[in-house]
Amino acid sequence: METPTPNKPGEMTTLSQIMAKLHSKGFDNEFKVSDHGRMQSPDGDQIYNPEDLKIIKTYRFEGESDPSDNSVLYLLEDQEGHKGYVLDAYGMYSSHDEAGFDEFLKKIPVEDREEQVIFGGL
Repeated sequence: METPTPNKPGEMTTLSQIMAKLHSKGFDNEFKVSDHGRMQSPDGDQIYNPEDLKIIKTYRFEGESDPSDNSVLYLLEDQEGHKGYVLDAYGMYSSHDEAGFDEFLKKIPVEDREEQVIFGGL
């Protein structure tokens, strides 16, 4: 997983910066865990198994003093090229109580792409 660092010019370093960039590029699609223990598209029309998705980028954010401020953002893409995200706190502060959420994420293949490829330039 990647922890954004402020050392590169123009690099996004906060969750709000990343979310704003996602919104500006049309990544308003938050994937959810379905009642079936699988991932679901934002409109609920598509149910995914782990092999139906790819994690194309992971961002990890650490709070300076409060461990409950730690979060991780997964950018996902399905087999048809539809992109979206899953946002979660990590560790014991996870905001996903659904059974199998962590195991589901671990089974999704990872293809770490550069931000320029995902966002079409910064």
